[in-house]
Amino acid sequence: MMELYSWALANWIEVCGMLTGFIYLWFSVRQNMLTWPLGILSSLLYIVVFFKARFYAGMGLQFYYFFISIYGWWSWMHPDSGDLDAKELQISRTSKELWIWIFISALSLFVIIAVFLKNFTDSPIPYWDSFTTSLSIVATWMLARKKFEHWMLWILIDSVSIILYIFRGLYPTTILFIAYTIMAVVGYIEWQKELKKSECHKTILNEL
Repeated sequence: MMELYSWALANWIEVCGMLTGFIYLWFSVRQNMLTWPLGILSSLLYIVVFFKARFYAGMGLQFYYFFISIYGWWSWMHPDSGDLDAKELQISRTSKELWIWIFISALSLFVIIAVFLKNFTDSPIPYWDSFTTSLSIVATWMLARKKFEHWMLWILIDSVSIILYIFRGLYPTTILFIAYTIMAVVGYIEWQKELKKSECHKTILNEL
């Protein structure tokens, strides 16, 4: 028990990042506005963690998370102009056209990040790091816009990340991402229920 306590003291930044990250995800499943301030705090903590672990793409991603959390906070408070009754942004599906842009964006980001990590850093896993980073960028933007399908991307990202963090010895973060994967599945189910309820409500109103 004392060994665990000593380890937690020595790695308190990662432990705090793990806890705030988990609470952040729980709030995002619940569509609670506290998602975003917690996302900001978690990002700041993980910038330090990933720098020490030489996860440079992951560290850069945390800077993105910091700014996208500010945007997401603003975005959730401002509903789409077509939904006059909503007090905040509502869950919506991703259109085929948007999926094309998401794919192009993710692929472009993957190539850019992979080339940078391969040629200018000592990252031990540049391609996998680039894969999770590029998808995380677009998935977080989708969360900021409350796109239902972002949960599918997170299930994939988190599952791959578990293996990467075990490889780098970031065990508290590994535990966090196991929880992330489970919560992403829960988030998918909960948001699907909410979306279907909203779509049924709109259908009834259109028929009146």
